[in-house]
Amino acid sequence: MKQILTVFVQILTLYPIIGAIAWTIGGIFYRTVYVGKILDRDFKKIRVEKEPMITIMIPCHNEEMVIEDTIDYLMNDLEYHNYEVLVCDDGSTDTTPEILSRLSVKYEKLRVLRVNKNKGKAHAFNIGLSFCRGDYILSNDADTVCAPDGLWKYMNYFLRPGGQNVAAVTANIDVQNRSLLLEKSQTVEFSSIVGIIKRSQLGVLGSMYAYSGANTMYRKDAVLDCGGLRQDRATEDISIAWDQQFNGWQGIFAPDILCYINVPSTLSMLYSQRKRWAKGGTEAWITNFTRIFKHPIRHVSKIVLLIDQTGSIIWSFYYLIFTTWLALRLLYFLFTNDTEQLVHTLDIAFVFSAFISMVGIWQLVASLALDNHGAKLKYLLFAPMYMAWYWQMNAITIVVTFIPALKSVLGLSGQGTWVSPTRTKMKK
Repeated sequence: MKQILTVFVQILTLYPIIGAIAWTIGGIFYRTVYVGKILDRDFKKIRVEKEPMITIMIPCHNEEMVIEDTIDYLMNDLEYHNYEVLVCDDGSTDTTPEILSRLSVKYEKLRVLRVNKNKGKAHAFNIGLSFCRGDYILSNDADTVCAPDGLWKYMNYFLRPGGQNVAAVTANIDVQNRSLLLEKSQTVEFSSIVGIIKRSQLGVLGSMYAYSGANTMYRKDAVLDCGGLRQDRATEDISIAWDQQFNGWQGIFAPDILCYINVPSTLSMLYSQRKRWAKGGTEAWITNFTRIFKHPIRHVSKIVLLIDQTGSIIWSFYYLIFTTWLALRLLYFLFTNDTEQLVHTLDIAFVFSAFISMVGIWQLVASLALDNHGAKLKYLLFAPMYMAWYWQMNAITIVVTFIPALKSVLGLSGQGTWVSPTRTKMKK
């Protein structure tokens, strides 16, 4: 029993580097093999008369700081013609309704729906489904814009031979606000963790754990086939990804479609965001556990995703226990003046920290190389700060939201509402 426990602890300790190796290999496979299977490397512009109708849907709540800049961009800068913008205002109490009223007079392609009671993003999106004129829906956050060529690049995936089974195409997220150290460190995260994991999941497994809630193009029929977005989940982008793939649809990550977002600029904002992400991830893990093991042969690729999420949850508990144990040891030997044991404990802490940093930098460099983003190598300077907050934040949020996520899946908590984060004006 002791030997089994020792092996288990060793595997847990090495879990990050095992994951980094797996994601790196998967990312290389995506780049060299998978991309050619789903799309020619050269995107093709669609003739104006052949453009499918697209609805850009913006569910929003109290977005007075950013909504006008976003709509102005969508109306004037996109390289596409056959589209509309549908804003679903979910009970805003600031000046968002007045701004939208003024803009709806200015722009013929803009329509606005008003939901009087704030019931959350998924609820606003589902209401908007009934009013969409397009067969394709770009779910677009109020502070998010895709690159000017984004719409016709999205449509390349749906219109290609065999694309009739594509349910959703999710963009490659890039950080727009990079003034503060915390913002720069999140540039590191989105360039490494997010990009390389999505490539690996899709390239090797053919499945995706989550779409990007900020900017994903959906086939409307595929959303309706799942009954819309789940309104009782913290992260609608994770739940709809699983629901669509269980129904036989395909989700795609498109690294060549760039989407620019504003990331949290304070630790409190970041913590709130990551709590929601962690809760949504655990909800998906609990929800899909039974669904997968009812038909394990049919869902082999999803078993791998489930094992990875299981490892992340267990590792988060282990990480907090281990770091707490280290901190208590340091305090104890410091106050007892046991220099030998204090130095030994510091050595353990140093080796562990160096190990975690090595894993993170490895993932960052590999992802930037796969993404052809050599210009972003300068953000390696901020990798140590990224390590400092990411591992702690990730572990803490998973642990503290585990029970709330369980209660949510069991139906013991109500449907969500949203509180918009503090915004700054978007950069032109």
